[in-house]
Amino acid sequence: MEKDLHIIKPPMELIYKDELEALAQNDNYPKPSFFKLSPKMVRTFILGSNGKKLKYKVDKKEKEIIIEQKYFGNDSLIERAIITLTGNRGLMLIGEPGTAKTMLSELLTAAISGNSKNTIQGTAGITENSIKYSWNYSLLLSKGPIPEALIPSPIYVGMEKGVITRFEEITRVPSEIQDTLISIMSDKVLNIPETDSTLFAQKGFNIIATANSRDRGVNEMSSALKRRFNFETVKPIDNLKLETEIIKKESKKLLSYNDINIEINNNLVEMLAITFSELRNGVGKNGEKLEKMNSTISTAEAVSVFYLAALDAHYYDKGNISPLHIARNISGSLIKDNYDDISVLKNYFNAIVKKRGKKEKLWQDFYDSKKFVF
Repeated sequence: MEKDLHIIKPPMELIYKDELEALAQNDNYPKPSFFKLSPKMVRTFILGSNGKKLKYKVDKKEKEIIIEQKYFGNDSLIERAIITLTGNRGLMLIGEPGTAKTMLSELLTAAISGNSKNTIQGTAGITENSIKYSWNYSLLLSKGPIPEALIPSPIYVGMEKGVITRFEEITRVPSEIQDTLISIMSDKVLNIPETDSTLFAQKGFNIIATANSRDRGVNEMSSALKRRFNFETVKPIDNLKLETEIIKKESKKLLSYNDINIEINNNLVEMLAITFSELRNGVGKNGEKLEKMNSTISTAEAVSVFYLAALDAHYYDKGNISPLHIARNISGSLIKDNYDDISVLKNYFNAIVKKRGKKEKLWQDFYDSKKFVF
């Protein structure tokens, strides 16, 4: 990615431009005509090349690159998701907040369609026009329903160009508006009565939708719409070692993006991972019974806490990350609108952190910093 690019959140096809190019140049596997990469190479893009270097050329210069693992979880889920998208059914990714559903949908669309930006963000205010198309009303009034006056939606663009459309937080959309998708996904056509025309979807068009499992009762999907999707549940990471590595890796990536070079203490990352794991599961690492947090305790939240702690240390304490910085930034992530979680966190500090602090200085420093938490 170009150093002078100052985009806050670049699309996946830009972040991993070199990886995608290397995969394309080494792709000799069978693929659908509408896939940029073969299903096998899409899998490699998401799950990594296991340390194997791929050779590729840029401006006639030979380079090598290792494809990094971007998703950590169920490998079979990735394979099933890719195969779903080779067919004519949509893909529905459901799970708790912070389980990387959005990231996974972005990775899939970047590798398959070369474009992860064709997106509808689901909200309660979405209308049928947001899903189909709308009009430039000044042109519509002056010249009538001419093609130039039509404003295409991401679904329209997906059908017209033969690319995947991402539909984020679909259950946030009113049920009657969701059902606008039924005929589009079944017949792969969109009627435009104002111009007496029909848009036929090109090969490659499909929909990847995401929904938080905690929101599933907000606007329940109709059974007719559900039948148009294959459902995959993205579960939270439940492996302490893996979660520790993800927090470290993703924090390094975020810090590097901001041109900040800080030495990361592995023990400090592990302490944070243990804290999140215990509060998420309601069980201490030695089998202690704990209260569970009501708020979402995801790996993404843990990455955010450590990243903010690192920024805190960088700007205020010469880059020396300590339990103090973790403590100062943990409550904003864990305590949302449920104030019962404050007492859960207090009990955790008094019952678990204090006890461990008698044996380990790192945990004692964490306990001593609790005044910055509450």
